[in-house]
Amino acid sequence: MKGLIRISKKSAITSDAPLVSICVPARNEERDIGACLESLLAQNYPNFEIIAVDDHSSDRTGEIIQSLADINDRLRFIQGQPLAKGWLGKPFALHQAQSVAKGEFLLFTDADLVFEPLALASAVQLAQERNADLTTLMPATIFGSFWERCIQPVIFGFIASLTRFEKILDKDKHNAMGFGAFLMFKREAYDSIGGHESVRDEILEDVMLAKRVKRSGLNLVVADGKEIFSIRMYHSLKEIWQGWRKNIFIALRKSVFWNIYYIFMILMFVPAPYFLMGANIYLGGEWTLVLSFCSLLLVLATSIGLAIELKLNPLYTLIFPLGAIMMVAIMLDSMFQVVILKRSEWRGRVYQQ
Repeated sequence: MKGLIRISKKSAITSDAPLVSICVPARNEERDIGACLESLLAQNYPNFEIIAVDDHSSDRTGEIIQSLADINDRLRFIQGQPLAKGWLGKPFALHQAQSVAKGEFLLFTDADLVFEPLALASAVQLAQERNADLTTLMPATIFGSFWERCIQPVIFGFIASLTRFEKILDKDKHNAMGFGAFLMFKREAYDSIGGHESVRDEILEDVMLAKRVKRSGLNLVVADGKEIFSIRMYHSLKEIWQGWRKNIFIALRKSVFWNIYYIFMILMFVPAPYFLMGANIYLGGEWTLVLSFCSLLLVLATSIGLAIELKLNPLYTLIFPLGAIMMVAIMLDSMFQVVILKRSEWRGRVYQQ
């Protein structure tokens, strides 16, 4: 990703370390919340607090947070308030967390991440070196199941192809990107843009916060944080489908035209060269065979580069055409949910569009 800073592990900060308040929203996260909080509590950084909000979970999430808070003074457990009118769940949970935070920096993260011990120190040093009002980091992705290896890389490649990092890093442009996995604000910058209250009804609240930072003339720093923290976003086809369905059409500005356009481009670029190659081998045709072979080589080269970037075995590129077809199905369902049903659903909550 051209122009993107790659953050690496830095030495621990031992003096004049600003207080960092780490805010973690959690709704039905019993599978991951323990490992996440334990990795945060193990940070090699002298001055931080963790505020974890149980957003009305129906599983053991609250119990796990409370058990860790009982033995760790740095961790504060908050039982979330009933969802306020006009708010979505995640922004409201983070709004509650920041309201009791004391830090000079506010770090908003997710409950399914695992952090290296020097992650916080590395991020704070980067923010100080760059005088960042908002530092947002891209995590490494862990792939487990077949469907994760099949679909997730195609979606990540699609997002990367649409993201103009050179414009995002240009202070004179309003282009912005925010990764909800890691949004670290200077407190005064967060307050000046209206905090999470300003994005209370946004599903893509991370991107919208980053846009507000850029439009306010504040300094946004976007970096590749794969060396310091990681995430396994989804564990099954059902989770992948539901997770991307809720936001992929919204990310395309709820445009039917652009959704259909990108569906066509995905199909033409990923699966089509494989089908054309097979058809030409079957039907014959010297020149068309050469052309289809060249197009397939281009797709394979791009796919292998993506696999290497994601630290995935390049052999998995052979299932990317299936992943592209599944991604198209998710895009169609996402459009159907918003345009026809006028709703989005996540973590058992249904939001009207």
